[in-house]
Amino acid sequence: MADIHIEAAKKNLEKKGFLDIDIDVNLDLFAEIERLKKEKNAIILAHYYQEPDIQDVADFIGDSLGLAQKAQSTDADIIVFAGVHFMAETAKILNPQKKVLLPDLKAGCSLSDSAPPELFKKFRDKYPDHIVITYINCSAGMKALSDIICTSSNAQAIIESLPKDQKIIFAPDKNLGAYLKKKTGREMVLWNGACIVHEIFSLEKITKLKIRHPKAKVIAHPECEEPVLRIADFIGSTTSLLKYTIENDAQEFIVVTETGILHQMQIQSPGKTFIPAPPDNMCACNDCPYMKLNTLEKLYLCMEYEEPKIIMDEELLIASKKPIERMLEISHRYGL
Repeated sequence: MADIHIEAAKKNLEKKGFLDIDIDVNLDLFAEIERLKKEKNAIILAHYYQEPDIQDVADFIGDSLGLAQKAQSTDADIIVFAGVHFMAETAKILNPQKKVLLPDLKAGCSLSDSAPPELFKKFRDKYPDHIVITYINCSAGMKALSDIICTSSNAQAIIESLPKDQKIIFAPDKNLGAYLKKKTGREMVLWNGACIVHEIFSLEKITKLKIRHPKAKVIAHPECEEPVLRIADFIGSTTSLLKYTIENDAQEFIVVTETGILHQMQIQSPGKTFIPAPPDNMCACNDCPYMKLNTLEKLYLCMEYEEPKIIMDEELLIASKKPIERMLEISHRYGL
């Protein structure tokens, strides 16, 4: 009877996005996940924005650059990606022979969705003499239309590695693109995309928080809108924000990015206070609804039954690999 239920769950994968199978409530999921890692030679890669339980069972926690580098170097047979779809897709592109699992296939990305490849191709074709630098938060179809992929950790170095007279299209995040234009002084044509998490932070509410916590440092991700970045004491990638909180003497930080990173900040600096910046709605903090689709239960099920797995067209896989490899090569050259 159980086998019938499992087969039915597998058939429902496309509709549901995950294996909808009941789990024994007495099962120690932490112990079971550790057992499966050893038995299957599997590695769990988790983004900083995942829920704390998932971060605690992960073998590696990082931002997009760190995760891509780890995916490239791992000798595991199975890569379990606790993140969103484009991240698992990137791991598959770098490891076409390995099995790559994603706990919930519906863990997408609003920023990736804002750049449909067919529309971007028409946009790109208007600027034939431009190099396309694309933020990693995009689909494989977008990556295949790009010359170099970047992350918020390495974007500035990648732009500055190009000749000063090189014309550039930057996609899909307009806020990160505008920030990089200011940082590098380069003229860039920007695609009009954005991340729902970083776009809805409230400048007014953050300003009020600053008044209530005058000694707190405001730290923000460059995907945020320019007025928010203007009041930040430090702007950087997720990993850079974490490092800043460890190294800075301040005891309070107003954190303007997805709240998942607060778990690692609290682990690394238990005596410090981290205040999540509020969005422009009734919520107290700002969670990515896609990142939070992954749960410990879904993670266990995908490891136990090795579904859902990432399947990619071989032609697309080859085309999207070149700009990622170029990113990794430039990052290595600059010691990133």
